[in-house]
Amino acid sequence: MIYHLTAFIAGFILDLFLGDPIGWPHPIRWIGSMIGSLSDSFLKRADRSLDIETIPRRKRIMGVWLVVIVITVTAATSFLILHFAYTVYSFLGVIIESVMTYYCLAAKSLWVESMKVSTALEKEGLQSGRSAVSMIVGRDTAELTEKGVIKAAVETVAENTSDGVIAPMIYLVIGGPVLGLVYKAINTMDSMVGYKNDKYMDFGKAAAKLDDVVNYIPSRLSAILMIVSCLFLGHNYSAIYAFKIFRRDRYNHASPNSAQTESACAGALGLRLAGPASYFGKIVDKKYIGDSVRNIELADIKRANILMVATAALCELICAAIMVLIVL
Repeated sequence: MIYHLTAFIAGFILDLFLGDPIGWPHPIRWIGSMIGSLSDSFLKRADRSLDIETIPRRKRIMGVWLVVIVITVTAATSFLILHFAYTVYSFLGVIIESVMTYYCLAAKSLWVESMKVSTALEKEGLQSGRSAVSMIVGRDTAELTEKGVIKAAVETVAENTSDGVIAPMIYLVIGGPVLGLVYKAINTMDSMVGYKNDKYMDFGKAAAKLDDVVNYIPSRLSAILMIVSCLFLGHNYSAIYAFKIFRRDRYNHASPNSAQTESACAGALGLRLAGPASYFGKIVDKKYIGDSVRNIELADIKRANILMVATAALCELICAAIMVLIVL
């Protein structure tokens, strides 16, 4: 267990300092490539059905096979690599586990990519800001106002505090990098095929449902940790209002999980987030989250990131403490 504790802490530190450098190999990108290739193959097979009425059912079945194959390959590969490393030499095992843990986390990457939006707006104007935010959100960005761009960036940081940082940590503590990478594979599948459009409505159903399941508890724990973190961050953050909005608005989203951290962040910063947004040229009438205690401003992107890092640090401390208690 002491090896796993060391790797858990080292992986977190590596993520904070290194993030996701461009050009570096990354298993999540490899998993994404596997998902893309399998999806194309399965969808072609499903569409070749002579009976049009059976196509939706065939797509759902193919979607289940996608989930099974991706999870199996991810779990088996990561387990064999880790097992081999520890078999060769314990220190090598710790190094490999630390790197695999680092690959599961995305705190620095989330900070860097969202702050690119802030920098673009501040130095190059609205069009550049729209372009930057389009890299981290799924909505249409061409018509967003400056406040709309800022709001989109804040929402992304808030939601991905759970998906990109806290949830992976929780699964890393439970099952090490093997379970951590399996979680990331599920999350990646949902982000690639979990859309409710004609192409993926049936095919991506299994991935989307599984993603809801594996994020159910982590998203709620993330929101609670976010609220507690406000107590240590000064006057720009309100733990009381974060808790109030969390209780009131945490289900104001089509997903059972997405509004959990979004509501806590909205309350903490005194902002109104979410609301109607355009996706693939169509307006989606989403509920608002939070109250407009004040107008959203450029500095809120950084404030959301500070809250994200504080939440991650608190989670790391708690998880490490639990692992220490297990060792003792």
